[in-house]
Amino acid sequence: KCPLTDEGLIFCALPEMIDGLELAGVDVVNLANNHSLNWGVGGFKETLGHLEARGIEAVGMGNLVVKEKRGVTYGFLGFDFVSKVPSEKDWELVGASDREVDILIVSVHWGTEYQGSANKFQKETAARFVESGADVVFGHHPHWVQDEEKVGSKPVYYSLGNLVFDQMWSEKTREGLLIRLSYKDGELVSEEGLPVYMDSWAQPSFREEK
Repeated sequence: KCPLTDEGLIFCALPEMIDGLELAGVDVVNLANNHSLNWGVGGFKETLGHLEARGIEAVGMGNLVVKEKRGVTYGFLGFDFVSKVPSEKDWELVGASDREVDILIVSVHWGTEYQGSANKFQKETAARFVESGADVVFGHHPHWVQDEEKVGSKPVYYSLGNLVFDQMWSEKTREGLLIRLSYKDGELVSEEGLPVYMDSWAQPSFREEK
């Protein structure tokens, strides 16, 4: 029941869109981003309810989601550092979460839109995430795929670009990146970049491995 608006970028979608997440096998989503409160707290809670009804867990509310596979526990956290600034509470959450799981994966909304490289804030914040206990850090918001690096031995992907989106007006905004990480006995043993490209309207398909 989204009211029509022609003011700015205020997003709203049909609950049936979650069918796509279910079909793709998505287990955890990050709701921490600069548009998550477009329709206020009520809209946010409604979104959360629709996801929970489908068995999809959400992070980004100061909460840790834990998944166990083959005896290994994977923890997920989400942060929005576009509309908020990091606080000591955030680093404490990362540290506390790290103590509860074997592998801690952090999803963070950050960076400058339409830039191919991470900025100073992203670099410094990634280092702080790893220092606090993150094993993997991946970002979004720039709409372009950005650089990646190891902080210590931990992989950081500064921006994975777009996946399912309607920015068809440039090559860079049609590109995205999925990451496949494989662990054995709690240790990262392989890392694959899986580039995607939207040939048709908001429909990604795989390209050659990066």
